Amino acid sequence: MNILINGQSVTVNENTSLTQALSQFGARPPFAVAVNGDFVPRSQCDAKTLNEGDSIELLSPIQGG
Repeated sequence: MNILINGQSVTVNENTSLTQALSQFGARPPFAVAVNGDFVPRSQCDAKTLNEGDSIELLSPIQGG
C-alpha cells in the first residue's frame, strides 16, 4: 500500500505499524511525528497501524537562536 512521508510516496506492506514505516524510511530520533495531522506520541507508534493513503509528517528539532 502507498503512504506519504514528508510528501514522499513510500510503499509499505498492509498492517505496517508507524514504527516499521519510519524505520523503512530511515528516520532517526529525535523527531516528532504526526499522522494525517494528528500528533502520535512515541509510546504509541508501535500500536499505530497505517492505512492506504495516510500522510506522515516528521519534524526534527533544529538548533539555533
